[in-house]
Amino acid sequence: MNEALASHGVLDLVSQAGPVVKLVMLLLLMSSVVSWAIILDKWRRFRRITRESEAFEERFWSGGSVGKLYQTAADEWPGSPIVAVFLAGFREWKRWEGGSGTGTRDPEVGDLLTNVRRSMTVTLNRELDSIGQGLTFLATVGSTSPFVGLFGTVWGIMNAFIGLAGAKNTTLTMVAPGIAEALIATAMGLVAAIPAVIAYNKYATDLRRLQQNMDNFGAEFLNILERQAARRISGRTPQ
Repeated sequence: MNEALASHGVLDLVSQAGPVVKLVMLLLLMSSVVSWAIILDKWRRFRRITRESEAFEERFWSGGSVGKLYQTAADEWPGSPIVAVFLAGFREWKRWEGGSGTGTRDPEVGDLLTNVRRSMTVTLNRELDSIGQGLTFLATVGSTSPFVGLFGTVWGIMNAFIGLAGAKNTTLTMVAPGIAEALIATAMGLVAAIPAVIAYNKYATDLRRLQQNMDNFGAEFLNILERQAARRISGRTPQ
């Protein structure tokens, strides 16, 4: 019995599998490799985002000059989406501030807030879309890989029994290798699916948390700009 098991190792069973089962295994292997590449890339990116965003917010709320922060933020924290939202909003503020002194029209705070909110929303959505790339693939692998592996198993078992149709004497030794070959496809499907599902749930949660932080920062930043704009306009109003 030990000699029989030794002669049917995993690699031997894979090599002896039919073409359809081999194709299923190859597809699952490629899906697993791509999934792990996405998982590691997201792990590095979310770690960098967390580190840079915390450093930026600490600097932002420390009470320093926002204008100086605007000039250096892109170089200091290039991977932070909150920085991108801040830059987009403050850029609109600078345009409004520059146009308010031309005398062409009376600057309205409502116009400023609308433009800043629109600019930050567009930037936020673009950043979230960039960060979320690959999560759909993880979800697809996690939900379909078990079924793809099951298809390979069913196909392999079906071929194993078809091969026994013409045999006069059938024993477990004759059918066991074929069934074992087919079951490897199901195992590979689970190996591909489980990490993908776990990673998708984790990173989807991280993405929602990041979106909430960006929304909160955008709302607080809008309040700051509104107070600044109101003070500038009231300072120019004749008494």
